[in-house]
Amino acid sequence: MPHFSRRYMLVVTAVILCTVSATWLALDRFVPAPPKKITIAAGSKGGAYEFYAHKYRDILAKHRVTLDIRMTEGTIENLKLLEDPKSGVAAGFVQGGVLSGSRPPDLESLGRINYLAFFIFCRATDAFSDLTELKGKRITVGPASSGTNTVVTRILKTNGITPENATFLPLGGRDAAEALDAGKADVLILGSVLEAPLIQNLLRDPGMRLVSLPRVKALTRKFPVLTRLELPSGVIDLERNIPASDVTLIGTTSSLLVRNDLHPEIVGLLARALVEVNSEPGVFQQFGEFPTQTDPEYPMAESASDYYKNGPSLLHRYLPFWLANYARRALAIMVTAIAILVPVFSYAPKLYLYFLRRRIMQLYRQLRAVEHGLAPGLPQAQLMAFQNDLEKIDQASSILPMRHSDLFFALRSHIDLTRTRLRETLAGAREPAQHLRA
Repeated sequence: MPHFSRRYMLVVTAVILCTVSATWLALDRFVPAPPKKITIAAGSKGGAYEFYAHKYRDILAKHRVTLDIRMTEGTIENLKLLEDPKSGVAAGFVQGGVLSGSRPPDLESLGRINYLAFFIFCRATDAFSDLTELKGKRITVGPASSGTNTVVTRILKTNGITPENATFLPLGGRDAAEALDAGKADVLILGSVLEAPLIQNLLRDPGMRLVSLPRVKALTRKFPVLTRLELPSGVIDLERNIPASDVTLIGTTSSLLVRNDLHPEIVGLLARALVEVNSEPGVFQQFGEFPTQTDPEYPMAESASDYYKNGPSLLHRYLPFWLANYARRALAIMVTAIAILVPVFSYAPKLYLYFLRRRIMQLYRQLRAVEHGLAPGLPQAQLMAFQNDLEKIDQASSILPMRHSDLFFALRSHIDLTRTRLRETLAGAREPAQHLRA
């Protein structure tokens, strides 16, 4: 078989190591493993976004992904955190109708996820029924960095209520509810979901009253991002008839945004959580109405759109999330290896023939040295040394592959010719020696 030098083996080893390293780096760059931990920007304590974040966290935990919940003041702060790559926040809730100016270039949406109603509470003894009656009142309008604050102040301004004729308190969530309960506020406005524990407690509190708004259709025409919502009588508690009559609310929708550099597998997992949590029917929405496949304010994440249209991928249908990602990387390695090895194997016969010819040429050079060394009058010892060299060449040629090739038989023929000439030279050297002894 061909003889491979130490230098050749070192080169081959270096090539293999470089190929493996390049493959690994390519996989790490183009098929990175999904992170095991991400952070989501929620909202104020007891709010709608915290409610959903906890549900998503439980679902992701089943797939060995940790979801850290960062409490914030709301939409405006969430957007700032999402736009800052150093914040560590990968996902966040954003209220519809807050975006002003151009779209953030690094953010994508997983679709609209729910109706966010603006619940207006006052004490049961208060009798106001219209927003125009709130002049001189202390109103909780949500933290300054919240989407509720932005939308509510616009609605109040349309109804003639401004910080000049009323007191706007930048409180949200439980802080706002406590302010109303303690008499530090006259009106509580919360942007939330009906299922949130805080809203459920306020609806069941006999000392609180949920205000039904007139002229909601006019508001939805003036602000297209707003929508009319209705809370039927008794829907909270039929036995106690809560609420006592139909309540008309104004609301909007919310989106879950992610950074566009978030791993696609995590985006798909979040989309899976949204479908599981937000597609359920409710008082305000029908089954499957959320999450939506489009978002009027933000571009959709491709992985989320694929999941909504086609469901989980083939691997995720039959394998756990963490195992599916290992399988995906293994398939990527196999495809990469095939892409590298197929060309290598196609050139392997040519390389093999090259090394075979090279080895035969080495034997030819050794054979030529023997042929050129043969000359009349050489001592018998020198001729015997040539004979040993010839035997070594013959032995080396006998283990060469491709024994039926022209290269092999041509070499064997030349060896036989050289052997015949060597025998004649040896015979000629022995005859004078015999005459001298005679």
